[in-house]
Amino acid sequence: MRRTTTAPRWLLLTSVGAATMLTLTACAGATETPATGPTLSDEPVTLSFTWWGNDVRHGITEELIAAFEAEHENITIEPQYTDWAGYWDKLATTVAAGDAPDIIQMDEKQLSTYAANGVLLDLGTLGDSLPTDDFPESVLGTGALDGTQYGIPVGINTYTYMANADLLESLGIEMPDDETWSWEDFAALAEEITAASGGAVIGSQSWGFEDGGLNNWLRQHGESLYAEDGSPEVTASEETLAEWWQLLLDVTEAGGTPDPSATIERESAGLAESFTATNQSAFGPWWSNQVAALRDASGQNLEPLMVPTPDEGESAAAYYKPSMFWSASAKTEHPGEVALFLDFLANSEEAADLLLAERGVPANDKIREYITPKLDEVNQEVVDFLDKIAPRVGDAPPATPPGGGAIETIIDQHTQRVLFGELTPEDAAASFIEELQRALDDAAI
Repeated sequence: MRRTTTAPRWLLLTSVGAATMLTLTACAGATETPATGPTLSDEPVTLSFTWWGNDVRHGITEELIAAFEAEHENITIEPQYTDWAGYWDKLATTVAAGDAPDIIQMDEKQLSTYAANGVLLDLGTLGDSLPTDDFPESVLGTGALDGTQYGIPVGINTYTYMANADLLESLGIEMPDDETWSWEDFAALAEEITAASGGAVIGSQSWGFEDGGLNNWLRQHGESLYAEDGSPEVTASEETLAEWWQLLLDVTEAGGTPDPSATIERESAGLAESFTATNQSAFGPWWSNQVAALRDASGQNLEPLMVPTPDEGESAAAYYKPSMFWSASAKTEHPGEVALFLDFLANSEEAADLLLAERGVPANDKIREYITPKLDEVNQEVVDFLDKIAPRVGDAPPATPPGGGAIETIIDQHTQRVLFGELTPEDAAASFIEELQRALDDAAI
């Protein structure tokens, strides 16, 4: 469903969750660094802080705020939060009104859009007030555009295929070797599981509804979704895209994934109602930071596996994706206090003790080493998995260009049309590229 806000024409932002398109022009220009620089005030200071999440995240974040305020009595953090679906509309409205929050929880798909239009602060201007030495360059670089740091990665995760070990054991089917399994192996196994269970268990939950799996597929075939030089261009080939949708169609028609109508119904219902979480599929594509939630929902032994490849594991196509970023408003009147709070969030053991892995395994190497012994068993396994997959991890994909947040809606719609026979994989590939490129072009107007 597409919803339109009343934001003015100068703002173009793509609302991923609500598929909202607003208009943003480049005429906003770069905002000058506030004259106060990193200087701290002796007077009372109030900083607004916005984030998305569920009730658990809201509670933990309010604890973080209380801990910080206890150490800095003259600084008050004003919380502004909502769920994912309403977050981008709300942020767009405040930005359009010239009242952007001082600290912003930012998503990778939106980072370049806000940064390119002068909304986000160049965090490099905060200097030593916000040290980043403990972040690997390959991870820190995901929050930079053209050498300018606009976001500090909060957590990292990677794309996986969850396997229900209990279901496989009950069917007498061995866990696959994820060091070597190919897409051909995966397809055959999915069909075998459905047949062995008499249809009571489906081989795999469907894929094709977000860009994590697509990015992995493209990288496995030597391609990327966007231009490597950062230009707003879709570079994925029609052929490789069509092969991705054809694989899904073939496995679905063979019974290895659910009936399309059931798939679409579950996709809109959330994680807890998914085929994976309800133990109705033996495999499913998920991000590594969702292991704990999936296990809690399923009550069974779910194990993250490395993604199948075309070449039996030889491809270094995996990547670490930031769960989110800490960013700041370019118009903040208190950059010194902003730096102090961001340093607390990103680098302090006190914040780590509260956050644990709620926003993903910490991207900060030093903090991750500190916090890992304190994590529960599941999240320690996630850390081990991130270490295990390291030899397959290549450079991060090119940053999503302004307007690229539209991909969530575009990819979902095209996968649905392929599954229901409304588009061939070839036609879907051509249409997908055309629509996504249009979204990038519109953002540049």
